Amino acid sequence: MATRKARSEPRKTSRTETRKATTKSSTRIVRKTSTNGAASTPRRRRATAKSMAASQRDISVSEFFAKNRHLLGFDNPRKALLTTVKEAVDNSLDACEEAGIVPEIWVHIEQTKGDRYKVGIQDNGPGILKKQIPLIFGKLLYGSKFHRLRQSRGQQGIGISAAGMYGVQTTGKPVKIISKISKRKPAHYYEIQMDTKQNKPEILNGRGDGVDIPPGERGGKYIAKHGIEWVEQNHGTRVTIELQARYQRGKGSVDDYLAQTAIANPHVTLHFIDAEGNSRIYARSTTQLPPEPKEIKPHPYGVELGRLAMMLKETKEPTLASFMCKSFSRVSPAVARRVCEKAKLSTRARTTRIGQREADSLYHAIQETRISNPATDCICPIGEELILKGLHQVVPGEFYAAATRPPSVYRGNPFQIEVGLAYGGGAPTQRVDRELLIELLEETDARTIRQFLMTTFNGLGNDAAEKIIKESKLGTRQSPGRLVSKEIDMLLHAMTNVSISDNQAMDVLRFANRVPLQFQHSACAITQTVISTNWRSYGLSQSRGGLPRGPVYLMVHMASVWVPFTSESKEAIAPYPEIQKELRLALQSVGRKLGMYLRRRNRVKQEGERRNVFLRYLGEVATAASEINGCDRGGLYDQLMLVAQQRTAEADVKLDDRGRVLDEEVPEFGTNVLIVDAADHHAAINRAPRDEEE
Repeated sequence: MATRKARSEPRKTSRTETRKATTKSSTRIVRKTSTNGAASTPRRRRATAKSMAASQRDISVSEFFAKNRHLLGFDNPRKALLTTVKEAVDNSLDACEEAGIVPEIWVHIEQTKGDRYKVGIQDNGPGILKKQIPLIFGKLLYGSKFHRLRQSRGQQGIGISAAGMYGVQTTGKPVKIISKISKRKPAHYYEIQMDTKQNKPEILNGRGDGVDIPPGERGGKYIAKHGIEWVEQNHGTRVTIELQARYQRGKGSVDDYLAQTAIANPHVTLHFIDAEGNSRIYARSTTQLPPEPKEIKPHPYGVELGRLAMMLKETKEPTLASFMCKSFSRVSPAVARRVCEKAKLSTRARTTRIGQREADSLYHAIQETRISNPATDCICPIGEELILKGLHQVVPGEFYAAATRPPSVYRGNPFQIEVGLAYGGGAPTQRVDRELLIELLEETDARTIRQFLMTTFNGLGNDAAEKIIKESKLGTRQSPGRLVSKEIDMLLHAMTNVSISDNQAMDVLRFANRVPLQFQHSACAITQTVISTNWRSYGLSQSRGGLPRGPVYLMVHMASVWVPFTSESKEAIAPYPEIQKELRLALQSVGRKLGMYLRRRNRVKQEGERRNVFLRYLGEVATAASEINGCDRGGLYDQLMLVAQQRTAEADVKLDDRGRVLDEEVPEFGTNVLIVDAADHHAAINRAPRDEEE
C-alpha cells in the first residue's frame, strides 16, 4: 500500500525541466495558431554592415537607363519609334551643318512582323571615322557637344546609342551602321550591340573589327550580296535599328515630326517612306546654310559655387586674375580686379591656395559685380525670312507673320526667341472639284479612304478624316481606286460640306534649337506662355486657361547654347522668368500683326456688303428721281454710283504678298508679313510627281 501511495504522489520537477516544458507548450501554441492562420515562416536573419557592404557595387550608366528607359523617351512603342527617328535625324543635321554640307536625309520605316519595325536613317554628311563608329552608337554619354557652349541639337551624348540599346533589348537584333567619308575611301560597316554592364560596344561582325567595303563597283556588289541598306552617296552615314514599335499617324507621329523639321530647317531635303509604303519628299526652300555658331566660354553668372571650386582646382592658370580672364567670357582685367576687390582677395593670389572659404567669397562677389551679357554669336536663329518660307512651304494658310526677339540671357546662358504664325486658308478638302478629286483618286497608291484623305490633304488629321468618311457613308477600309461614280459624288459632297475647322484650337509647334518638341505640352514654358497671352485682343476667341480657337498655326523656336529641358528626354522647356518674358513679347508682336489683318479683312467684308445694299437700290432711286424731276436717269445713276464707291472705298483695298496695302495712304501691316491666296497654295494638297512628258 505504501508503494502504491508513493507512486500516486506527484514527482517534483526541476527548474530546467519546467523551462523545457514551457518552451514545448509555447511551441505547440504557435503551431496551433499557425494551423488556424497563415503558414508559419522561419525568422529571417537580419543583415549586418558587413553583408550589406558585400552586396554593394557600381551601377553602369547604360544599366541604369536600360531599366529607366522612360526617362529617355522610350516609355511606349509609338513614342519609341518617334524618339529613334528624332535622335538620328538630329545627329544627321548637326553633322551636315558643321561640315558645311547642305543636308539631304532619307528616312525609311518598314514593318517586319507584328509590332516590330525596321528604321533606317541616312544622310549625306561627312561620315564617321572607323574607330569612332562603335563608340558613338554603342556607348552612352559619349559625344562632342556636352562640354562646349554653342548651339546644337544634341547635348548629352545619349540619344542614338539609347535608341540602339532599346532596339537590342526589345528585338535582340544588332544596330547596323555603314559610314563613308570619301568616294575613294572604303565604307565601314558595323553590326554592334551594347554591353549594358560595362557601357561599351560589342562588335559582332568582322571578327570584332567590322567590315571595310571597297569603293566602286566591287563595293556595290558586296552591298547588294549581303543586303546592306544604302542609298549611293559619295559620303554619309546610315544607321538601321530594328525595334518594338507602333506606327500611327496624327499628333506626335513621325510624319508630324518630319513636317515640323522641314519648317524649322528650310535648307534640308527629307525623303520619307512610311510603314505603309507611302513616299513623301519635303523639298528645301533654300540652299543657304545657317551661319555656324561659335563656341564661347561660360559666363560667370551661370557658374554655381561647386562648379567654380572645381574649376579653380583644375585650372593651370597661376593667378586668380588670369584664371578669371581665361576661364570666363566677358571678364576683362578690369572686371577681374573689381571682383577680387569685392571678394577681398588679391588679383595675384595663387589659384592652388584658394580654399572653400575664398571660393565662396569669390562666388558672391561675382554675383554682386556688374558683368556684360555673353556674346550672342554662339547662337544661330532661323530668321524671319526663312520662318515665313518654311511655314508657307508646309502649312496652308492665307496670312503669315514672323518675329525674332533680340538675344537675351538666363543664368548666364544666351538665348533667342522666334515666333511664326500662319492663319486661315480653310480646309484643303473644301477647295476640290469633281475633276480634281478623280485625278487625285487615280494618282494615289493609298489602300483605304482614310489613308487617302490623310496623305493627300496636308494638315488633315485622323479625326477630320473620320468626320468626312462618316458623312459620306463610305466604308473606312474601302479602296479609293475602286469607287464608282455615285460614291465619288458622296465623298465630294462630304469633303466640301463638312467643316473640320469648327471649334478648332490653335496648333502650337514648339522647337528648341530647330528640333520639334512633340510631348509634355502642358509642362512646357512655351505652351504656358501661349495660354497666358490674351489673344482676344487680336481677334481670336479664347476661354480662360485654354488655347485660343481658330485656324491658326503658331511656331515658337528657342535657340540657346544650353536649352533648359525639364528631363533627359528633351520634351519640354523649363519656365525661367527671363524665357517667359521674351516669349510673351514675341507672341504679342505677331499677335498685333494678326489683329491688324483680321480687322482690315472684316472692314473690307462689311464695306463690301454695304456696297451691295447700295447697288441693289441705286437703279430704282435713279428711276424715281428722274420721273419726279425729269433729269437724265443715266447721268444720275453714274453720280450715285460714284458716291457709293467713295463711301465704301474700304471694299476696294488690295494688298500685295507682303501685306503692304497698294494704296499708300492706308497704313501697312509692318515687316515680315506674307499674304497669299489660300486657294492656290501648293502645300494644301500632296500630289504624286508627274512625268516630264506629261
